[in-house]
Formats: sequence, C-alpha cells, structure tokens
Amino acid sequence: MNRHISEQYGAALENLRLRLLAMGGLVERQLQKAVRAFTTHDSALAEEVRAGDDEVNRFEVEIDDECIAIIALRQPAAADLRLLVCIMKAGTDLERVGDEADRIAKAAIAAAALPQPANQHAEIAHLSELVAVMLRRALDAFARLDVDAAYDVIAADAEADDAYDAVVRNAGEATAREPELWLNTLWTARALERIGDHAKNLCEHVVYMVKGTDVRHPGSMEAG
Repeated sequence: MNRHISEQYGAALENLRLRLLAMGGLVERQLQKAVRAFTTHDSALAEEVRAGDDEVNRFEVEIDDECIAIIALRQPAAADLRLLVCIMKAGTDLERVGDEADRIAKAAIAAAALPQPANQHAEIAHLSELVAVMLRRALDAFARLDVDAAYDVIAADAEADDAYDAVVRNAGEATAREPELWLNTLWTARALERIGDHAKNLCEHVVYMVKGTDVRHPGSMEAG
C-alpha cells in the first residue's frame, strides 16, 4: 500500500511538471505569434493571440489548484515542497508572459493600419529574438533542473535590457515624426523586456529548487 501511495505521489508530481512545461510551450507560441503580428502588421494573427490568452490563464489556475491539493493532502517536506512552490511561482511567471504577449498583440492591432517603418521593426525583431531564446532556455533549464544553464539565462538578461534601452534611445526623434507607430513600438519593447525578466525568474526558481538558494536579489547570487 505504501509503495502504491508513493507511486501515485510521484506520478502526481511528474504530471504537474509536464503540465507546466506544456504551459510554457503554449506561452512560447503566443509570444512568437504576437511578435510576428506586430512586425508584419497582421491584425488577424494578433486576434489569435488575444483569443489564446484564456487558455494560458486556465493552465495557471489548474496548476495552482493541483499544487495546493498536493500540499494539503501530502504535506511534502524539503525538496518536494520546494518543487511545488516553484511550480506555482513558475506558473505565475508564465501567465504573465502570456499577458505581455497579449499586450504586444494589442499594439499590433493598433499599429496594423499604420505604415511600416523603414527598418521594418528591426530593433523589435532583435530584442524579441533575445527574449525568445531566454524563454526557451529557461524552460529547458526548468525541465532538466540544470543550474548552470539557469545561471547563463540569468546573466543573459543584461543583454536583453541593453537591447530594450537601445529601442528607447532611438525612439525619441522617431516618435516626433510618427507618434502612434513609435508609441506602439515602445509598448512592445517594454513587454518584451518584461518577458525577459520572467524568463530570468524561471531560472531563479530552478536554482532554488536544486540548491535551496534564493538568488532573486543582486549580490546574493553565487555561481556554482
């Protein structure tokens, strides 16, 4: 009986982990479509992203409910408790990535009727690529509980921040010429910068799960 209960418990934890990764895959697709909608002025694709946000939200609610039920019934300790807490936190970060993708989709709809800029949103495309790689690597680090990979993503956030700052710097003069277009560009860049922050958060959860070390604040992170 004890072995059966233990196997059920292990299967429940594995199912939660897989559901979180499925949520991550959905959020990645939402981000890809939102950026493509913005850079190509495709309002129909942007509406697809907006419609898909409800599914992201359902994932978060279901994952939270399952984690709470396991904590209440099993009273896990040590590593298992850290795993459950981090899955809940990671679900929240992924839901917020979905929210940012929805914001990009809103900006895409607003920009759809406007002319393409001469550089065809090159800076947004560059920033979005950096952030998409961060998110993909963060999810991979979460799946494999790879602390070294998690630290690499945490460090990569600085490059995404620099790319965001470049968009802001270059928007000044352009905003005066094409205010609507560049305001949407700035909102999109801000959303992408926040997605990078959430990818970084996912990796901080990995470090906490594996090492029990909180690395959320500058100066507290120790490599290794």
